Amino acid sequence: MRGTDDEAERERLLGKLTLREKVRLLTGATTWRTRAEPALGLREMVMSDGPAGVRGQSWDERDPALLLPSVSALGALWDEELIERLGGLLAAEARRKGVDVVLAPTLNLHRTPLGGRHFECFSEDPELTGRAGAALVRGIQAQGVAATAKHYVANDSETDRLTVDVRVSERVLREVYLAPFEAAVEAGVRVVMAGYNGVNGSTMTASPLLTDPLKREWGFDGVVVSDWGAVRAGIPAARAGLDLAMPGPDSAWGEALARAVETGRVPHAAVDDKARRLLGLAAACGALGEPASALDASSSPDLVRRPVPTSAPGLPGSLVSPGLPGSPGVSEQPEQPEQPALPGLRVSPGPPGPPGPPESPERPALPGLRVSPGPPEQPGPPEQPGPPEQPGPPEQPGPPEQRELPGPPGPPERPGLPGLPVSPGPPEQPEQPEQPEQPEQPEQPEQPEQPEQPEPPEPPGLPEQRELPEPPGLPEQRELPGPSELQSPPAPSFASDSPKAASPVSGHGGARALLRRAVAASAVLLHNRGVLPLDPDRLRTIAVIGVHAVLARTQGGGSAGVFPERVVTPLDGIRAALGEGVRVVYAPGPSTDAPPGPLTPDLCTDPVTGDPGVRLRLLDAAGSELHSEHRCGGRQLEPPLVRGAHTVEISALLLPGTSGPWSLGAGGFGRMSIAVDEHVVLEGEFGAETDDPAVVHVNPPVHCVRVPLTAGRAVRVVVRRELAPGTGRATVVTAAPPRSDDAAALAHAARAARDADAAIVVVGTTEHGESEGYDRTELGLGGAQDELVRAVTAANSRTVAVVNSGGPVELPWRARAGAVLLVWFPGQEGGAGLADILFGRAEPGGRLPTTWAAALADAPVTRTRPVGGRLGYDEGLHIGYRAWARHDREPAYWFGHGLGFTTWAYEGLCVPGDIVAGEPFTVRVEVRNTGPRRGREVVQVYLAGPPGPLERPERWLAGYTAVSAEPGERVTASVPIPARALRHWAEDEHAWRTQPGPYRVLAGRCAGALPLTAPTLVRAPE
Repeated sequence: MRGTDDEAERERLLGKLTLREKVRLLTGATTWRTRAEPALGLREMVMSDGPAGVRGQSWDERDPALLLPSVSALGALWDEELIERLGGLLAAEARRKGVDVVLAPTLNLHRTPLGGRHFECFSEDPELTGRAGAALVRGIQAQGVAATAKHYVANDSETDRLTVDVRVSERVLREVYLAPFEAAVEAGVRVVMAGYNGVNGSTMTASPLLTDPLKREWGFDGVVVSDWGAVRAGIPAARAGLDLAMPGPDSAWGEALARAVETGRVPHAAVDDKARRLLGLAAACGALGEPASALDASSSPDLVRRPVPTSAPGLPGSLVSPGLPGSPGVSEQPEQPEQPALPGLRVSPGPPGPPGPPESPERPALPGLRVSPGPPEQPGPPEQPGPPEQPGPPEQPGPPEQRELPGPPGPPERPGLPGLPVSPGPPEQPEQPEQPEQPEQPEQPEQPEQPEQPEPPEPPGLPEQRELPEPPGLPEQRELPGPSELQSPPAPSFASDSPKAASPVSGHGGARALLRRAVAASAVLLHNRGVLPLDPDRLRTIAVIGVHAVLARTQGGGSAGVFPERVVTPLDGIRAALGEGVRVVYAPGPSTDAPPGPLTPDLCTDPVTGDPGVRLRLLDAAGSELHSEHRCGGRQLEPPLVRGAHTVEISALLLPGTSGPWSLGAGGFGRMSIAVDEHVVLEGEFGAETDDPAVVHVNPPVHCVRVPLTAGRAVRVVVRRELAPGTGRATVVTAAPPRSDDAAALAHAARAARDADAAIVVVGTTEHGESEGYDRTELGLGGAQDELVRAVTAANSRTVAVVNSGGPVELPWRARAGAVLLVWFPGQEGGAGLADILFGRAEPGGRLPTTWAAALADAPVTRTRPVGGRLGYDEGLHIGYRAWARHDREPAYWFGHGLGFTTWAYEGLCVPGDIVAGEPFTVRVEVRNTGPRRGREVVQVYLAGPPGPLERPERWLAGYTAVSAEPGERVTASVPIPARALRHWAEDEHAWRTQPGPYRVLAGRCAGALPLTAPTLVRAPE
């Protein structure tokens, strides 16, 4: 009855709006905010990218966020309760940052191993993706925040993603690519995002698929939002099921849509339906309250959040012009306080003038859940995060020579930029989990408003941030003492089954403990010859090897990036876990061939203040300073917009640690220059080669020049880029020392491994290998990383190879390693979770969500490049393990594969003798723990269809469940199989059907190891 009353009230409110007022609601107010309508009690709603964390409305390293493991890691959990808890953590972060809608989960599939955005997607299988995605939706929305199922649909690769037309059959769409979205709708998702791509001739923002099956058949009653800038044709999109065009304030709708309604080209009922859905979303998010009077509407903070004044007369046209082909023109609107948004630009512009500390439109904290508090609110109209801490942006791997840790002990955590000063974490002792946390920095209560500070002081640097010039040549092997303080919460107990999703996360330490738990639970032990777990009591010396050990890749590249407040690297986690009783020796090995990373505070200082970091200035056309501020690093994606701005300038005093030719770079588009001590060393016009927003605004190409520098002699580096139409405003300054000799680095690493009781070699991909905006062209690790693992494994048979990637990579040395452990992009607590596994405090719980090929040439589906603008899904139903089985090929590791620290025997399978079509059933699998310790096993059930003309996969995942058992214990896994597992889409009838006949039920631990088989008969209902 309550729902009926609410709907009636929303209908009454809808009736108060004129046509143009309704249309006005259908386009965003800014890049991240919807429009308010105070007369209805409707406040603006704030959106933010996900799913690795909730960045908020701006790209500002001074406004950090919790960083979760990548979505591919969540797919490896095979644990919906834990995913649900992580969704609750995202919701808590959203509330802390004043966000109403989180743009997650991504429900596209790992169709090919070359997909550049695999890290942001769960798996290659529609059933696993649907269940995992639905769990994340439930976790987010249980806290009053809306989740977003994206990118609807068949947006499974990055090549030409803005224009590609995917050609796929109706049956394949239904059974494979639409299935995860259907599961999200069943879970109650409140927002669905239409992708950039087209499907079967229609761009997704104007596709009939938005109406059927999404709204009509599935009954989706939420809001369909465009991907940023994806609306190209306004009238077709209005006639279709699209409800909200983002970003704002301009789009292809506006007055053009109002006139189309008046002339009958778009039904008035279509606009009513869109506005009605927005009101429903607002009600679900708590954004629809009591109407405000005309006198107080504009001043009510409960109705209208303060706008971000980001535009100013006199700005270059590039900052307000569209960046996508076919997008409508955007003109400046002086009466609007917001900058006209760039289509596809998922960034929130900064304010004019000197920014102050951030204004946080926080909502009340969740009961029992306290997360890292945001900075106190500051007075003044500009809304720009200020620096309570200096976390770093998403990491950019750099040469190892500048990343060796100093000898003196100290808190070993790493922020997002290596060496970036942050507040140290609490000194909990992982080896004593029963002890309560003793945080060094207790949570701060709400602080009173304070005067705006143009440049708040930075917290003191940690020992890692000291400028330590190194001698030229290969750095010597160092013994790293144990820390005097530990950076992570105690290792959680992993003996029990997964906690219930409703369990609250208590405190910031509790949030970090949950993230740490997720690292271990998602890590996949691919191979183990009895090396893991390592016994710390039997170790005197351990070698940690590889650039990724100190510059770990914690997240993927692109619009979903966040700035973590802290990062625990593998080296940090290992040192903290072992303490001072074990010698930890680090050897970087060869560099990874990654482009130079952005300037970090351990490499440079602000030439004005002398503080670690850089100086950011905005200049007018004559070169006069309009704005100046201190920033933490060289990656500035949103320089503040000020009136008359013509040039962005980033300057720093760079202190070389080694002598030789340094590689200096400038990233961005348009006219740019690099000067070293007032000598211009690079200058030119660098035009945009793509209009993909992820490239233009988030990860622009870097142009480099080599400059000879002398160790210990500081130089002033100044990068300038002009603001011009179509070039965005992201500006990046990079630096890398001379590359060390690969042969010497390999010999050094091998020597460290040979002299140790065990070796941990960490290898992985870079942001330039796995990122939004482009697909991969190969699966190799890059650089000399394969040679590094071969050298280390040859020197020490007790070598653990740790793989730090978001998707499949080739591992040609896998049989030589004592163990191979996949940790994905593990988020901010990656090093702590890794150490828990290495030393046996936690069992690696992950199972592969994607089949891994031994070599790219073996993979059955690899095409990502359209031909003539079209990408045919010619493989049909057969992607991932289905394709491998169909072609009778053996991969390196099957979908579902993953080892623990014990072994299992599959001893019995109980299946109903006959099954009624359209009804669920249960399969029971008896397993026994045959190993030496308690463990967890993911029991997987697959189906194989009856013979006949109907094309089916050789086998397909129907259900799974996890069980735990003590050594020698026998347990029965009850695996529920939903009715949908048996059905297929009949294209001639445009309906679901279940084929009667004999089926086979297969059970085992992965798609390639199914030792138990039983027949069953499916019969039609009477």
